[in-house]
Amino acid sequence: MKNNSNGHKARGAKNRGNGVATVEGTAPEPRSAIERVRLARHANRPQTIDYIDLLMRDFIEIHGDRRFADDGAIVAGLAYFGHRAVAVVGHQRGRSTAERIKRNFGKPLPEGYRKAARIYELAERFGLPIITLIDTQGGESGVGAEERGQIEAIARNLELMARLTVPIVACVIGEGGSGGALALGVANVVLMQENACYSVITPEGCAAILWRAGGEENVASAASALKLSAPDLLELGLIDEIVPEPAGGAHTAPAEAAHLIGAALARHLERLVKLKPQELRRARGRKFAAMGSAFLTRGRVENDPLD
Repeated sequence: MKNNSNGHKARGAKNRGNGVATVEGTAPEPRSAIERVRLARHANRPQTIDYIDLLMRDFIEIHGDRRFADDGAIVAGLAYFGHRAVAVVGHQRGRSTAERIKRNFGKPLPEGYRKAARIYELAERFGLPIITLIDTQGGESGVGAEERGQIEAIARNLELMARLTVPIVACVIGEGGSGGALALGVANVVLMQENACYSVITPEGCAAILWRAGGEENVASAASALKLSAPDLLELGLIDEIVPEPAGGAHTAPAEAAHLIGAALARHLERLVKLKPQELRRARGRKFAAMGSAFLTRGRVENDPLD
């Protein structure tokens, strides 16, 4: 495995104090929502295994859910991040046709979520911080997945992550879609790469429901309306920090993209490991319970008929 200097601030990186880490000397390129979706789906964009190779060492992967099978769409195991032992779980889409079929195009099956739960429980038992890397259009929706308890598997992961007493940092590294993403996203800190996206449904699925038709214009309108880009989600309070990418996207310089993610992960883990177990659990619960409250309060004030 490759080592790097994670745990140290990325070269030239600054944090403005507003939840956005920036690269010194460069300005983020303004992009539309659909442009960010396309970058999040880029075939050469770094995936979970790439980041594990670039950021961690001595990775020991586990396989199978001890019930049915091994799901290649979920990569899970233990590793060293710098000098700290961590548990890591992430989606893997694959690149070649054969690998994409093996990985089910990054759409987890119930056994994938149950494999992730094995690592969550190991982390809790041994007091290890958890890092999750999110990159999926959503969980598998086929008949077999439903027969094997897809909904229950996702729900159990949500409940399990909510009650863990170890630090959890999640990072959306590509496309975060629906419950397939959220099953890895109940974290103390949620990071998101600059050109990633995170939403309840794909723009194509949204366009099909709203207009009963696809087409570039409808899909682009749906992407904009979904508020799925990192700046929108940071403003809504659904993520905690935007991790910048190299100019042109993470696929143009994977090592630099990994370095920026590593710096953000190390900084947040350094803070979280100092908290007591019950403080971590309570803080995570408060974080998710408060989501949407600012938006709802603002909406009531703006639409108050008494004004």
